[in-house]
Amino acid sequence: MTPDSSTVSRVSGASEALAGDVVVSSRVRLARNLRGKAFPGWAGSHEREHVFSQMSRILTAESLLENPSVLQMDELNLIERDILCEKHLISAELTLGGSGTGVVYDRCAGLSVMINEEDHLRMQVLHAGLDLQQAWQVIDQLDDRVGHAIDYAFSPSLGFLTACPSNVGTGMRASVMMHLPGLKLLGEADPVVQGLTRTGFAVRGAFGEGSDAFGALYQVSNQTTLGRSEQQTIERLDDMVRSLIDIERNARRRLYALPVPRLADHVGRVFGILQYACMLSAGEAMDIISGLRLGLDFDMVSGTDAECLMAVMQNVQPGHLQQEARRSLLAAERDVFRAGYLRGALTQVKRTGNV
Repeated sequence: MTPDSSTVSRVSGASEALAGDVVVSSRVRLARNLRGKAFPGWAGSHEREHVFSQMSRILTAESLLENPSVLQMDELNLIERDILCEKHLISAELTLGGSGTGVVYDRCAGLSVMINEEDHLRMQVLHAGLDLQQAWQVIDQLDDRVGHAIDYAFSPSLGFLTACPSNVGTGMRASVMMHLPGLKLLGEADPVVQGLTRTGFAVRGAFGEGSDAFGALYQVSNQTTLGRSEQQTIERLDDMVRSLIDIERNARRRLYALPVPRLADHVGRVFGILQYACMLSAGEAMDIISGLRLGLDFDMVSGTDAECLMAVMQNVQPGHLQQEARRSLLAAERDVFRAGYLRGALTQVKRTGNV
């Protein structure tokens, strides 16, 4: 099957500056610690509580965030913690936090500051699409303003001091969430990931270290923070991501052009599972949504858009799903509820005549 000109143009997305057909989001995170204070993992509960009180007061009273919300982990139930993680406002590690840990965030600006996770401060900004430069500018400004209010732990020879040696230096972790279904379906994702790792990049699943690449979602980030400036790190990652975008778009075109209807079969199977499955894990639901999103690019799917599908992908995660159910659910109960929820949420999504 040969793609027509409109399909090629749409899949290449050459005019889309943010590369939204391949790139889901860009994030820049800074790790910072207070001078003279023990790292959170070594500090007692009283010292952590003091740091949390100090930093939450500074972040709100100094108007460093326009619309700040302050949440302490020991005041949240398990579902509320999971929801924050699924929204990428906190890390999976912080969901386990006790007294003196929490987050100050501004959802409107995509900004959040985790307090007493691995470091005293983990400041991060999340933007849609490929937008690393703008994300860096936003978090750099916040970092400067916070740095005027407190003394950071800093070494003239090493840079910013952090609990984990791999973060020493700039303390910056830049990452891009990418949707790579073409490479995954062709069996080419693993070699690409291995190549990225060899060239100094880290590749993880959607929810960070230890998570699987369900939904064909891969998080690509810098591995080290010592020896390069922040701008050099951003530019290096941006260049690599742009190369990956071209590779993924090429994979999608090759998938579409196969003499056997591999892509149409994949989309058809997605609809079959969606319609008839009685139980779905979060990973299976993410794979369904990934298939629908890929089908959109080739006019095989109608009745939705990429933004809607990504919202549904968030809502099938355990925390959001239990919020929808308004009660705690055992794992098997979640899988049953998820299958019904997904069918209801995607009831307007249809196969087109191109499948």
